[in-house]
Order: sequence, then structure tokens, then C-alpha cells
Amino acid sequence: MKLANPLIVLDVESTGVWVERDKIIEIALIKYLPDGKKEVFHKKINPGMPIPPVVTELTGISDQDVAGAPAFKEIAREILGFLGSCDLGGFNIERFDLPLLEREFLEAGIRFEWSSRKIYDAQKVYHLNEKRDLAAAFQFYCGKELTGAHSALVDSEATYEILDKQVSKYGAGASDLSVLDIFEYKSHAENYDEDGKFCWWNGKLYPTFGKYRRKYSLDEIVKKDTDYVNWILKSDFKDDVKSLVRLALKGEYPQKISNL
Repeated sequence: MKLANPLIVLDVESTGVWVERDKIIEIALIKYLPDGKKEVFHKKINPGMPIPPVVTELTGISDQDVAGAPAFKEIAREILGFLGSCDLGGFNIERFDLPLLEREFLEAGIRFEWSSRKIYDAQKVYHLNEKRDLAAAFQFYCGKELTGAHSALVDSEATYEILDKQVSKYGAGASDLSVLDIFEYKSHAENYDEDGKFCWWNGKLYPTFGKYRRKYSLDEIVKKDTDYVNWILKSDFKDDVKSLVRLALKGEYPQKISNL
């Protein structure tokens, strides 16, 4: 692959998927130069907060692994210097890695304007060029062309065949549909209520709606803006949300026992 400009392919691992609050725990930058040379920047980073067990399970990075690592702000200028004016590449970097990096830089007092650079996001290219609809899944799992797509009956029958093939492919010899239960992934920012109006993050509850969305925890909102909390009670929210808010107004908050 020929390069007109230096390209940095990057990836970050983090404490979670909330760009507004989660922290980087590992960063890898691989610089590919037009002359064929390659340079690597790879460091663990201390996030200054506990790493959720589900993240440790996924990445293999624990609190102990980053205990002696630098904070992002301590190496921010070193990272920025390595990035230089290179083009940037990665997988899903436009929606996650780069916005998260931008926020980390901002908290370190540094501007990182990645949107003005040439970005090569492999996930975006993949999704634009390879179909990911029912017909594509039917071809992939069943080896057949889906005739009559967008007919409710045809689509339902095709979906059953796909599920059947997925059981065979991923079930490790089992034939029960329940083997697919293992693919019911959960974010570590788990929902508190049925509709996900409040989510756990780092042991506290944050709203996923309205002007305080993911900015302040519920206990901070109660102290900051009781009118807003009372608005929730008067609005069309379900009983589980209103019960939570009533407890919060009394200074009572549920405790999250585990992130698993």
C-alpha cells in the first residue's frame, strides 16, 4: 500500500464507552512512513479511577497493571508530538477513539483538532461497501439468495434459518437455541431502569436524557437543580424512574454491588 503522507493507525482501550467521561487505559499509535519505515508508540495509562471488572475481563488490563503508569496529562504532549500532522487510520475511530482522545487532550489543556485531518476509518469503509442486511446474513449463514426480501413472511422464515445456522456455527456441538444467550452483551454502564433512563457509571447513576445527559450524577443533580428533579416527577416517566428520584430527594441512593 503506497502512502502519500505518513499514516498513524491508532487504537485506545478505555474504562468504558462513554466518550464524555471514560478514561484511556492503553494507547497504541503505529506510524507508517511513505518510505516503508514504521515507528511505534505504545503505553499503558493510569485513568485515575477503578477499571471495571468487565473491562479487565475484555482487555486483560487491571488496576494493578496501570498503578505505576503515567496519567494521560503527563504524556499528552509526547502523544501530540508523535501524532504530528499525520493522517489517521483505525477501526471506528471517528465515533469513539478520536473523540475520546480529543476530550483527554482538552482536560490536559491541549487542543487536538483531528477533524481537519485525513481520516481513514476501516469500519466506515467496511459498512459502506459490504451489505449488513438480512439478505447478506442469509447468504453468509445459509449460502442462499434471499428471494422476496421485505415480505414479512419471507423475512421471518429467513431469520429462523439464520438462527438455526448460528446455533450450528457457534453452539460448540449443542443444538439448543439458548446457546446464543452468550451473545447478549452488556456495557459496563448498565441500565438501572427498564428503559435505560439512568445508567451506572463508576458506581453512580447518570441520566441518559435531557440537559444533564451523562454530565452529572443523580446526587449532583439533586444538589444542583431540584427544579429539574421535580420536573422528572411531574413528567411522563415510568414508576421505577420516579421511585429512584424520590429516594434521591431524601438523600438515599441505591448501591451498585458489581459491574459484572
